[in-house]
Formats: sequence, C-alpha cells, structure tokens
Amino acid sequence: MLIQIPNVLTQDEVEFVLRELDQGAYEDGKVSAGEVAGQVKKNLQLKRDAEAIKKCAPVMLEALKRNGIFQAAALPLKIREPMVNRYDIGMNYGLHVDNALMGEPATIRSDVSATLFLSSPQAYDGGELVIQEISTQRRIKLPAGSMVVYASTNSHRVEPVTRGTRLAGIFWIQSMVRDESRRDILFDLNQILDSVSKKIDAAEKMALTSIYHNLLRQWCET
Repeated sequence: MLIQIPNVLTQDEVEFVLRELDQGAYEDGKVSAGEVAGQVKKNLQLKRDAEAIKKCAPVMLEALKRNGIFQAAALPLKIREPMVNRYDIGMNYGLHVDNALMGEPATIRSDVSATLFLSSPQAYDGGELVIQEISTQRRIKLPAGSMVVYASTNSHRVEPVTRGTRLAGIFWIQSMVRDESRRDILFDLNQILDSVSKKIDAAEKMALTSIYHNLLRQWCET
C-alpha cells in the first residue's frame, strides 16, 4: 500500500496550522525515537504539551475523518494524535521502520503510517520522503495539505533538507483490518465500486457492495 491523497487539508486549514506551528515549542526528535531509530534521527518535533499541537491536532484529525480515500485505505480503528516534525537545514531521518507499538504506555499497534505535508514544496529543498518497496524506492514530496499513506512495515527515510524548513504531521493508525494484503483488496474493491456505481444497475451495485461488506465483516477487528 502506498497511496497519495491530495487536499486533505483545505488552504485555510494549511495556513492556520502553519501560523500556529511557527510559534510552537520544539524539542529534539530523538526523545520519541527507539534505540535504533534514535541513531539516525536528526530533526525537531513539536512538544506534546505545546499549545500549538492542542490547536492543530483537532484540525488535522477532523480532516482525516472526513476524507473518504483515507478512510477506505486505512480503515482506522485508532489514530494516534499527530506528531509534528520539523527539519531545518542539514536535518534528516535515516532509514528506519516505525515501532510496532506507539504511545507511552503503548496504546495502539501501528499498521498504517501517514505523512501529512504542511510546508509548500517551494519552501524547502531536499527533504523528500523515501519509502522502500519490495523492488524499488518511491521519492515523495507533496503539496502542502496533501498526504501519503503507507504500511508501517515499510522502511523509509527523510532526505537531508538543504534549504528552508520542512514541516509535516505524522500519524500512526491501528486498522480494523490488520493484514496489509486484505486492506489492499478492500481498498481496490471500494475504489472499483465508486468508479462503476453510476454505470451499473442497482442489483449489480448491491452485489458488489455485499461482497465488500462481507469481506470486511470476515476480516475486521473492533
């Protein structure tokens, strides 16, 4: 799974979040990294008790709730409050895999990860999110307000920033469907149903919808 979703935040929401984050209190990103990831993590993160995260997190979480593509791809059971990462010149995050359990104490299993780009791509150089797939690497740098969703099992890194500042919201999701291949099947079926719903009759649409929900019923955990 690797899905890019445009316009998760509206332009007004992007501008609001950036204004708040500009005055936010940041700390060394290593404080939230495990022993291995901490060795390759060189960035800043918004403090968990900062006023900016209290104002911005509800805006970002509400955007995920209303976005149909995100909901279909992640099938979220739990979403951890976002972490906001900041990369200034020279900062990067080396190759790593997200921890299986997130929170202190652990409150969710990380099945799906998502990066919500907050800075305009014109505001910084470098800083691409590089996600390792089986036989290739995907380099991703999206417009402000857009998101990439991927399996938490994928190794990934953030390239060094060489100009400007890169801000992004990071989410971890425990899915109702734990198995990635089953989530992929359900997402593909959901997208097919959306694309053909106006081209088929009511009985055919009902049949496809029944297949989707019967698979979801068989595979989901709540």
